Amino acid sequence: FLLTPVQADDGRQTVQLPDMMREHMLSNMRDHLLALEEITRYLANQQYDEAAEVAENRLGMSSMDLHGASHLGKFMPKEMGAIGTNMHRAASRFALAAQDAEIDGGLNKAFSALSEVMQQCVACHAVYKVH
Repeated sequence: FLLTPVQADDGRQTVQLPDMMREHMLSNMRDHLLALEEITRYLANQQYDEAAEVAENRLGMSSMDLHGASHLGKFMPKEMGAIGTNMHRAASRFALAAQDAEIDGGLNKAFSALSEVMQQCVACHAVYKVH
């Protein structure tokens, strides 16, 4: 498939961040993407507790201090911060759903909850870009 360059003005709101904060945020988002890949792999291998652990520790509410959320939040528009918080909450809900899947094997709730996590990522990236 072909990749096309991103247009300079793609309609998203640019969030100006100090260089160090921008690099920190981008690093966090790359880790979020890696965590989503690990979660998906664990689900495919029926390792639900492991998927839950990755979700909570790297994406969930428990991860916010690790990611420096209190420092980054000061530089974000209020709505962007709300989407981020919603993503962390959704990840914690997914962790619980994945643990339930370990017990009863029901993946529908786990995949639905994982979709809610990813919906927050999509919502934020559709509206904001950092510079």
